[in-house]
Amino acid sequence: MTTGPEPGVEQDASEPPATASPAAGAAATGRTASPERLEASLRALELTVRHRLDGLLQGNHVGLLPGPGSEPGDARPYQAGDDVRRMDWAVTARTTSPHVRETIADRELETWAALDLSPSLDFGTADLEKRQLALAALTAVAHLTSGGGNRIGAVVTTGATTLRLPARSGVAHARGLVRRVADTPRAEEGTRGDLTGALDQLRRPPRRRGLVAVISDFLGEPVWERSLRALSGRHELLAIEIVDPRELELPDVGTVVLADPETGRQREVDTTPLLRREFAAAASAHRDRVAAALRRCGCAQLTLRTDSDWVADIVRFAVARKHAQPTRAPGGR
Repeated sequence: MTTGPEPGVEQDASEPPATASPAAGAAATGRTASPERLEASLRALELTVRHRLDGLLQGNHVGLLPGPGSEPGDARPYQAGDDVRRMDWAVTARTTSPHVRETIADRELETWAALDLSPSLDFGTADLEKRQLALAALTAVAHLTSGGGNRIGAVVTTGATTLRLPARSGVAHARGLVRRVADTPRAEEGTRGDLTGALDQLRRPPRRRGLVAVISDFLGEPVWERSLRALSGRHELLAIEIVDPRELELPDVGTVVLADPETGRQREVDTTPLLRREFAAAASAHRDRVAAALRRCGCAQLTLRTDSDWVADIVRFAVARKHAQPTRAPGGR
C-alpha cells in the first residue's frame, strides 16, 4: 500500500469534471486551447489580478517580500526580531547599545520566477488544475513586481525541457512572458520534474540581487534544498506551493486508482478509513518536511490551493508580510 503524498487520484467516470476558473483557464493550453481562447483566457486572468491586487503594495518594495534593499540607510536601536547580520558595530560601540543598520529598499527590482510545470501539475479536482493555478501565481508575481523599470524573467521546467525567458522590463514583456509560459507543451506522463535544474540555472551566472519566486507543488523529497539555499545568499526567496485537496486526503469513494504522473505507476486501492488516515498522515508529514526545508533556506512560503480563492490568499500573505516588517523606532538614527 502506498501512503506517500505523491500519487494523484484518477477521477471516477461517473463524476463531473472539475470546472476551471475563467480567470485561470489560460493554463489549459497547448494541447486543447485555440490561440483565440488562449488570448481571451490570459486577458481575463490579467484583469482579475489587476482589479483585485492594484493598490495593494505601493511605495518601496521588494514586491511580494517588502524588505531590505542593497543601499545602506540609517542606524536605529536593535529590536527583537531584527536580523543580527545587520548589526552596526561602529554605532553600537559608540552608543553602548545595540544598533542595526537599515537599508533602503531597491526601487528597481529584478525578479526571476522558477516555474515547475512537471506532469504532477497536470492534476486538479477542484476549481482548476494545479498548472492553471501556477500560471495564475506567475501572473500575480509579474503584476506585483512590475513598474518603475523593474524586470522579470523566468526559467520554466517540465522535466523534459527547460525554457529560459530573459529578464526585461515593461508591461508588454510581462504579458509576453506569461503567454510563452502558458504555451509551454506538457511533458508526457512518466517524466520526472527537475526543479533543481531550474534553480541551478538561476545561480550560473550570478544575477543581480533581487527576488526569486519558486512556483511548484514541491512533491517528492526536497532534493532542491541545496540549490535553493545557495540562492538565498544573494536573493530574497519566495516559495509558492501549489496544492490540490486530493493530495492531502482521500475521499470515501470506494475503489479508486492512485497514479503517480511522474513515474507512471498506478495502484488500485480501496479507500478504507485506515487507508485514508494513513494517506492524510503521510501527506501532512511530507508538507511538514517541505516547510522545514524552505525555512532552512530562509524562504518565505505562500500556499495556494485549487479549492480556495487564490487572489485572497495572495492578498493575505502580502499584507501579513508588510505588517511583520519591524517598524522604525521613533527618533532612531
